[in-house]
Amino acid sequence: MRNVTKILVGGLVVGFASAAGALTVSPSDGTGTDLAGTLLGSGVTIVGGSVAYTGVDTASGSFTGGLSSGIGIDEGIILTTGTATDAEGPNLLEETTTENGGAGNALLDGLIATPTEDATVLEFDFFSDTGDLFFNFVFASEEYNEFVLQGFNDVFGFFVDGVNIALIPGTSDPVSVDTVNLSSNPGFYNDNDFAAGSPFDLEYDGFTDVFTAMATGLGSGIHTMTIAIADVGDSVFDSAVFIEAGTFSGNPTNPPVPEPATMTLLGLGLVGLVARSKRRS
Repeated sequence: MRNVTKILVGGLVVGFASAAGALTVSPSDGTGTDLAGTLLGSGVTIVGGSVAYTGVDTASGSFTGGLSSGIGIDEGIILTTGTATDAEGPNLLEETTTENGGAGNALLDGLIATPTEDATVLEFDFFSDTGDLFFNFVFASEEYNEFVLQGFNDVFGFFVDGVNIALIPGTSDPVSVDTVNLSSNPGFYNDNDFAAGSPFDLEYDGFTDVFTAMATGLGSGIHTMTIAIADVGDSVFDSAVFIEAGTFSGNPTNPPVPEPATMTLLGLGLVGLVARSKRRS
């Protein structure tokens, strides 16, 4: 089990003002229907009555203002291992956590050969008119940077007919805390940790570039889609996946160019420093 330690040193006279239109999250209705509808783009039809959602209502939702926050996706849905509204910036804590007490997910367990917990899962059946499937996403986590390769490899997956298509570009590796970070595939990683000055208007301490998941040459008929994210090692320090609205499509959609977040420190006579550390015991 991990304990959280925060140390404040010196005078703290810090205020944050984020750009207009900064990331805003609205919790889901708990059925998953609103989430699936937000994702849907051209060339794909979701089978009526097939949508299923597993997890607490507050662990997922819809978001707007993602470009102004710097994540590279302006609007869409978010699935988390904690509370979805906690994604809203600025980054004020290194240890944002909600323990939802949920079970893990067997498909995710198979990706990393480690039991998962606190899973949030969206499932549905679909037809693809083109025989292909594409959508854009970003993975983010509070496990960065302290717990990379420490046994807390929070992970997610997009499983088409049981096969994960959420991969690091050019590889067969799933996207997780241990596979995209400051040392592994760093070119795809955006550091939002306090040590980096938390340059993005987002609570999570790090996140990936915009990736495109794709499945081509799908056969005719009904296919299954399972979107799942879970904690690994314990149920603290949240992770999230942002999926762009309208890009669950039979046609490719080019990911947008990320815009740097705008964050301003306000206040006169800033003195001292703020040091925060996370530890497990």
